Amino acid sequence: MAFLGLYRMDSETEQTSYFKSGEAANGDLQRQAEQVGCEGTADCLSNGSHGNAQPEGTTTTTRDADFDADNHNGTKKRPRQRREMTLQDMYNQQADYDDDDDDDDSDWEPVQKHVVSEKWFCVNCTMVNFDDVVYCDICGEYKESGIVKHGFFAPNDAQEAAPAQVETVATSKGQESCEQKSALENFTAVGFDERMLLHSEVDMKSHPHPERPDRLRAIAASLATAGIFPGRCLSIPAREITQEELLPVHSLEHIEAVEITSCMLSSDFDISSLHLINSYFTPDTYANQHSACAARVAAGLCADLASAIMSGRTKNGFALVRPPGHHAGVGQSMGFCLHNNAAIAALAAQRSGAKKVLIVDWDVHHGNGTQEIFEGNKSVLYISLHRHEGGRFYPGTGAADEVGILGAEGYCVNVPWKCGGVGDNDYIFTFQHIVIPIALEFSPDITIISAGFDAARGDPLGCCDVTPTGYAQMTHMLSVLSGGKLLVVLEGGYNLRSISSSATAVVKVLLGESTGCELDRVVPSKAGMETVLEVLKIQKNFWPTLQASFAQLQSQWGSFPFQNRSACPF
Repeated sequence: MAFLGLYRMDSETEQTSYFKSGEAANGDLQRQAEQVGCEGTADCLSNGSHGNAQPEGTTTTTRDADFDADNHNGTKKRPRQRREMTLQDMYNQQADYDDDDDDDDSDWEPVQKHVVSEKWFCVNCTMVNFDDVVYCDICGEYKESGIVKHGFFAPNDAQEAAPAQVETVATSKGQESCEQKSALENFTAVGFDERMLLHSEVDMKSHPHPERPDRLRAIAASLATAGIFPGRCLSIPAREITQEELLPVHSLEHIEAVEITSCMLSSDFDISSLHLINSYFTPDTYANQHSACAARVAAGLCADLASAIMSGRTKNGFALVRPPGHHAGVGQSMGFCLHNNAAIAALAAQRSGAKKVLIVDWDVHHGNGTQEIFEGNKSVLYISLHRHEGGRFYPGTGAADEVGILGAEGYCVNVPWKCGGVGDNDYIFTFQHIVIPIALEFSPDITIISAGFDAARGDPLGCCDVTPTGYAQMTHMLSVLSGGKLLVVLEGGYNLRSISSSATAVVKVLLGESTGCELDRVVPSKAGMETVLEVLKIQKNFWPTLQASFAQLQSQWGSFPFQNRSACPF
């Protein structure tokens, strides 16, 4: 059985023992905290409220002359891995910046007194601020924001928010289930259960963990305030996934390692002091007594949504779930992820009759776990768009030349961005020239979106610039596949205002609302075009439909009117 590190933290002592979790990676979701791209904490976070700023050091060198695609030969030397900086390191570093007052000014003001300023953590982005400000220095959110209660509808000031249509978080209890509604093929189903809110970091370290229960609360509040859920969407009954359903995806050792966290209690040999503790698979991937149950519920909801869509009991679905899953591989939990929800949904769809499944992952981080699970499987096509930066952005995988193995080459399609600040134009352009052409040739029976919203404008970890309109448009483009059989599974996203507005925009598309976008001519950034050409050169060997697009874009390289990356296309 695989073991994991156990941490007990209190005001007096911190007892730590480390064990290795199978072959789990020692990485965490913060490789971007290294000194490249948006990983320089000060650079990234100082522009968090805009999300489109490009930190120094992120831009790769490009040529003004004709693009020589032959240099992208698909065989690249992997960069040497460096020591990874964890979330704890990032936040400690941020605190060092905030508290940096090493200069002794007593020579010019001998009576100056040291003023201690209290800190507060932003409810929207979790970043630290001082008490002398009422708006977050990072994301601009009001200190007493009501975003958790009202979602992105909450005003960003001291004004009271308008009463929500539904004041409480939507639960699966008391709502109509799929079995109680007629003509379900015309409805959108939502999977949610309050037990997933119990998965939390019990002992906060120096900073609130970004993967927190408020992520679901803010999205649920936004959907409720908009009258979408409950209201226009159906809920499905929640259940816990079984071990038999997990085994085709994860190893038994991995499943047992997650399950053993249910016993994480400490009593100091005194029943009166019994309390919860956290365990950690990696420095940033925690679990408490309720986490295993939350992970089983999340996986069960995703599996049942996929089955309901395939059987025609519902038109499409949105899985409002956590913990997220796309970093969880065959034998490891990492990157905040315990069980791979999208992979579990894909296999559930196949048990319900799907022969071919498409997974599109637009989370800002590469879904290394999903790729590992399916990289030798020709019945599941995995397409990921993510920051990569030569392997220096977490988790370091997902280069363009990672195309699949064991006869399934071409069934992994990686679109690795070279820098931060990537926005709607680059994503939509990539969908037009890579994602949709390949998907149409593959002709899936169901499409699953690993919908991380950490590439959204304002996200403190992703530092990209995708808007709710951009997410809505990508959802709309994918909805034409698979006869409309589409399941959206929540992954990352750590700015509450960004994820709640983006998720709401996506669900509105599932309900059939128009995006209101005109796509006559979407122009990418220069770095975005470089990435598209790199991927096309590799993938055209497996997908003939790409050859014409590659030749056309390559010929236009020298005269292409590239878009400023900070501009919004719509």
